[in-house]
Amino acid sequence: MSSGDEGPRTGGGDDDVSLPKATVNKLIQELLPEGYTATKEVKDLIAECCKEFVLAISSEANEICEKDSKKTMLPDHIVSALKALGFEDFVAGVEDVLKDHKELAKGEKAKKAKRAAGNGMTEEEALRLQEELFNKSRAKYEAGGAGTADAPPAAEA
Repeated sequence: MSSGDEGPRTGGGDDDVSLPKATVNKLIQELLPEGYTATKEVKDLIAECCKEFVLAISSEANEICEKDSKKTMLPDHIVSALKALGFEDFVAGVEDVLKDHKELAKGEKAKKAKRAAGNGMTEEEALRLQEELFNKSRAKYEAGGAGTADAPPAAEA
């Protein structure tokens, strides 16, 4: 980086890059000891530091990704970026979070597969049945609900 460079940049302008203030403020409050508070200036400064950290890591990971001739950034690129930027102490924690995330994702995928297989229908059959149910419901609604308690009252002119 040149001395005039303020930090890593992304394709867009710097103004459109930010972290959710409520999330950053909540993290700050959770990490402060009981009875302590942080001023708005401190919260803004920490949010800006977090943003710069994320930009630095993502920029370095993007360079690593490009060197690998990859078009998709992978978790390994983030881990390599952390190491390259001197954040080796973070790697173990990041790898633990990644492992937990993969296990949760695998569990969710298995649940979806079980639900899909559990009804004994193909996706096409399920879509056809859904469409039939929508059509029946629409016809019933347009006919004035014919004795259903769920139907909204007919508008009077």
